[in-house]
Amino acid sequence: MTDFLPEELLADQIANYIGDVRHVAVGNASPIPATAALLARERGKGRPYVSLLGSSKNTFWTDGGRELFDCAGQGRIDVFFLSGGQIDGQGNINLVEIGAHDHPKVRFPGSYGSAYLYYVVPKVILFRTEHSRRTLVPKVDFISAAGMSEPNVHRTGGPVALITNRCLFSFANGRFTLLSVHPGHTVEEVIEHTGFDFDRPETVPQTPAPSDETLRLMREKVAPQLASLYPQFVAQVFERRESGLV
Repeated sequence: MTDFLPEELLADQIANYIGDVRHVAVGNASPIPATAALLARERGKGRPYVSLLGSSKNTFWTDGGRELFDCAGQGRIDVFFLSGGQIDGQGNINLVEIGAHDHPKVRFPGSYGSAYLYYVVPKVILFRTEHSRRTLVPKVDFISAAGMSEPNVHRTGGPVALITNRCLFSFANGRFTLLSVHPGHTVEEVIEHTGFDFDRPETVPQTPAPSDETLRLMREKVAPQLASLYPQFVAQVFERRESGLV
């Protein structure tokens, strides 16, 4: 098995979770989800269609976020990605603040339509590269986007998974379930660094490493497509490897 970087492992797992869909959209500042979306397209030989916000080559949008929201509301986006300063065990995310609303201790960039997209995109994959009790909390300080709704609320979208630098969770019926733990990490470590309760099988498998073919696709096909949108990420992950610096 060829050596791989953590970013390549995460992108592979996200691509697996995307599945066979029509259209995947990726927001700003999301290089690993963007890698995963393009990897899924390479595997599917052109399917799904991938829209990368901010890209001139990988989107048909000319009006940025407004068209993203229109497409989502029309049911034309099947997968999207969200993160948050805080994520809790009910799938709620916080992109606004920590602390009292009138005197917050920390301010985040803001929700930017996350609550809307959470309700209308069928598969929302949560993504957080810092897996700690600071980020994965028992209850978020502010609900920017609710993971669950009351039974009488019509909702076509919501979270299906959470992937972190330590593990992969699925999400269903208001609870996270630990599916696998990444190489170099343990179940005990995940429990220690997670602020919310979650379900898990008696034996939790290790997240499988990317195959040689997956790594080839990422390095030879996906990386060049990402270079114009995420040059620093490509230089850090792919070009450093080619130069033998990792």
